[in-house]
Amino acid sequence: MKRNKVKQDENGKYLPNGQSAKSGLNKSWQDAAFGQFFTTLDYIASKAGAAVISHKPAYTSMVLCYRNEVIFTDCSMRDYWDEQNSLMVDRDINAAINLKRLGLGIFPSIKRRSGNLSVVGSMDESTAKEILHTLHRAVKKPTS
Repeated sequence: MKRNKVKQDENGKYLPNGQSAKSGLNKSWQDAAFGQFFTTLDYIASKAGAAVISHKPAYTSMVLCYRNEVIFTDCSMRDYWDEQNSLMVDRDINAAINLKRLGLGIFPSIKRRSGNLSVVGSMDESTAKEILHTLHRAVKKPTS
């Protein structure tokens, strides 16, 4: 998966090193690995009596899971302090809850208009309360 080393002649001109052919092969290997993973996942799920449903996880790590607002716009932002609920929300836990919502069919639609994201859809109050309860339980308690 590593890149080929750069080849130069005595004048400093770059010579062909086969990188474009290798990158195509690398993509094929990655596609085959993901294909094999999902085949194995489907087999194990069917043995357990479950089903695998594929969804595109777009925007699941950006939307706040209990309020349907786009919060995590920068990938370096790992936590979000919600003043309204006095809650520190971890980006990874938030994304995991949103992935579950996506699988259950209650994740909102996200529209991109002129560079801005808009969240289309709402959730009922009981779902938001249940998610908030789960997040409050997941908060790390400070150690003294």
